[in-house]
Amino acid sequence: MAEEVKLSASSRANLVALQGTTKLIGRTQERLATGLKVNSALDDASAYFQSRSLNFRANDLSQIKDGIDQSIQTLKAALTGIESASKIVEQLKGLASAAKNATSASERSTLANQAQQLASQLDNLINDASYNGVNLIKATPDNLQVNFNEDATVELTVTGTNLSAANLGANISTASNNWGTVGDINSDLDEYSSALGQLRTAASSLGSQTTLLQTRLDFLTSMVNTLSEGADKLTLADTNQEGANLLALQTRQQLGINSLSLAAQSESSILSLFR
Repeated sequence: MAEEVKLSASSRANLVALQGTTKLIGRTQERLATGLKVNSALDDASAYFQSRSLNFRANDLSQIKDGIDQSIQTLKAALTGIESASKIVEQLKGLASAAKNATSASERSTLANQAQQLASQLDNLINDASYNGVNLIKATPDNLQVNFNEDATVELTVTGTNLSAANLGANISTASNNWGTVGDINSDLDEYSSALGQLRTAASSLGSQTTLLQTRLDFLTSMVNTLSEGADKLTLADTNQEGANLLALQTRQQLGINSLSLAAQSESSILSLFR
């Protein structure tokens, strides 16, 4: 067994100081490389686990935020469908008004045929107003459940509305008696007006719910940013300070090496006695 090498007190003191400096340099280099002053629980257990907790909640809220964002798109799809349906009904009103002022039965019949062709597209348009498989305005409308928090204790249910042609009015899809009389035209004009009222009411309701979801989305966006910023403050390193620390430690390390060398030189002077 090799005997232990004995160091003088001055050499050992310089060696311990140099080892401490080297350790600090390694820690500083890690902080500069990762950008974090807390890389593990060994660095600062309290800050590390508190930061993880904040980041976990930020991630949970981000997922909820994504769900709300998609729900808003579903509502926008329904609103787009309502807007287009309203344009069709407005055109139907225009055709009926033109037929009312027509001078012959033949002209009214032609306008009635145009109205029927136009109205036949109403249900197609309503059925296409879906997003991600959810349609809030078809004949058998879907409902939309929107979650607002992590434990699903706060939710919003958006109830769909049947805006099919048959539900908007019995004669929406067919011009009454081919608009043979002014009375038939007036009857359909009343239905068109009623249909527009239903469409506008549905649009107003969905618009209010869209505004509510957007408000909640903005709130969650701010919350995620706040949580992430708080987590960063616990763990992020000040790279400017760490850069200055590294320079100072490298200088200290060089001085330590010089001191250790001087201590060794003073000890080696004993050899001169044996020459």
